[in-house]
Parts: sequence; C-alpha cells; structure tokens
Amino acid sequence: MKLGLRLPQRLGVDLQHDVVEAARTAEAAGYASVWTYERLLFPQMPAEPYAPPNVPWPESSRQAADPLAVLTAAAVVTEKVRLGTAVLVAALHTPVQLAKALATVDQISGGRVIAGMGTGWSTDELQATGATRADRGRLLDETLDVFDAVWAPDPVNFRGSRVVIRDADVLPKPVSKIPVMLGGGGRNLGRSTSSKALQRIAQHADGWLPVLTTPGPAGAADLRASWDCIRDMASAYGRDASRMELVVVGNVTFTTRPAGHDRSAFVGTLDQILDDARTAADAGADELIVDLNLQDWFTSTRQMLETAVEIREQLVVP
Repeated sequence: MKLGLRLPQRLGVDLQHDVVEAARTAEAAGYASVWTYERLLFPQMPAEPYAPPNVPWPESSRQAADPLAVLTAAAVVTEKVRLGTAVLVAALHTPVQLAKALATVDQISGGRVIAGMGTGWSTDELQATGATRADRGRLLDETLDVFDAVWAPDPVNFRGSRVVIRDADVLPKPVSKIPVMLGGGGRNLGRSTSSKALQRIAQHADGWLPVLTTPGPAGAADLRASWDCIRDMASAYGRDASRMELVVVGNVTFTTRPAGHDRSAFVGTLDQILDDARTAADAGADELIVDLNLQDWFTSTRQMLETAVEIREQLVVP
C-alpha cells in the first residue's frame, strides 16, 4: 500500500513557503502522492455540523486555500508524486472551467493529476454558488460527462442541462486521460453509502476515495465489502474493475493517551494511527492519504512534516 500526504491549506499556514516545503518533503520522504481538499467557506452558524452528531467546525480549519492553486505550486517543485484532489465539490464549479483548470495543472505537472470529485454536503457552500442539496448529484453527473467530452479530441460537442458546447476547440488537453476518483462513504460503509453513489462510482470512476471511520477488523471488513460491491457492479457494466483504485482517506487526530475502544479510526496515539493504516491495507487499499490538517496542536508546518516523515518511516505495510 502506497502513502499520500494532504498538503497544508489551513489557517496559520504560510502559503508562500509552507506548501512548497510540504510537497518537497513528502516526495523526499517517499510519499507517492500529495493531495488537497476543498472547503469554500466556513459559516458562523452552519446549516449542518462539521460531522454528526454535532461536531463543530475545527477552528484551525477555518481557512482552506484553493485546492488547484496549491496543487499547481506543488507541481512545479516536484517531479514524481501524483497530485490529487480529495475532493473537489462538483456543484461549486462550472464544469468546463474546472475541466480546463485540471487539464492545465496536468500539463504543468507532466501528467500527474488525479481528479477526486464529490457531491458535497454543506448547504451553506452550495447556496453560495447557486446550487442546492437536491442539485448536487445531478451536477456531479454532468461534470463527469463534461470531463469526458472536453478532454477528448477537438472539436467538442456537448449538450447537457446547463452546458452547451458546439464545435469548439477546448484546450489545453491533459497529458493523458486524467483519472477521476469519487469520494463518499463513512461509518458502516456498505450500509450508509447509497446505491446511487455506488452505481456512479462503478459506472464512471477510476477509483474510490472513502474515509475510513471504523478501526480494526470490523472496519476492514466493511470497507472491503463495499469495495467488492463497487467492483462487481463495474464488471457488470462491462468495465475492467481490476484497473480501479481504492484510495482511503485517514483524517488523523492525535491524542496524548490511547483512545478508547469506541474511538473512530485515525483518532489516538501514533501506534493506534499506524494500526489504522494497517486496517486500510487489510481492506485492500492501494493507497492511504494521511491528513494532518485537523491537528489543532501543531504549532507549525515543520512540526506537521516531522510527524508525516515519522509515519512514513514507521509504517511498513504490504
């Protein structure tokens, strides 16, 4: 199992220096990829909590620098690591402009971009861009269709519910077809992820980006069952499921003492975090994204990167 590292985007980050330092450090330490996330805004009185049942939005995460700008900075100071988004919220973007932006970063990086996409969940963010929660699945589907059209040879022709392109050149193109991965999932993955979401992944995606929340064998079994379901559906649609990737997101929160048996995955001491990484490997993950952005006690990006390097050195998984 390979490891990826989320780049620093949060409040207190020196965007001029910390992003490039993190990207260089990740590549030198042996991380296979670097990733960004998307948060458009942070409402004072959000319509939904950050996480159920009533978890407040983290103070340190009240800034999220633009994910594609951060990836571009990482692209120009690295040579090998893949550059991924986990995830971009389709409804917050105009599909053609997003396709063009992703293709541009792909060209700058020499073909290393992974487009991780999702429907989003924040009513406040969706309303800020003129969308609604009811729109989000439809808008993601249309965005995926636009990607296929715009990244194909010119001239491009496309007609959708809000996008019309007639005999147009849309450049630049990606170096090659950008892998598109879809997010989704949570606790009890196989039961909480809707059949529509699973079908979308099976029909359209090059991989899945679930967040692992349940530690231990139960978490591995649950994740594996959902992944098997997705691949079985993909095969039924005539796709080569063996080419799809499972990239698990680990949202790390360190504690000074071992967390109890009722803890969520990637919450606890370093040893517990490493155990959770092995759980992801046991579930068949091809890659694990280590996200240290939620750590309120990190005093600097340098401290965060020292921890990231330690995780990379200690984690030996098949």
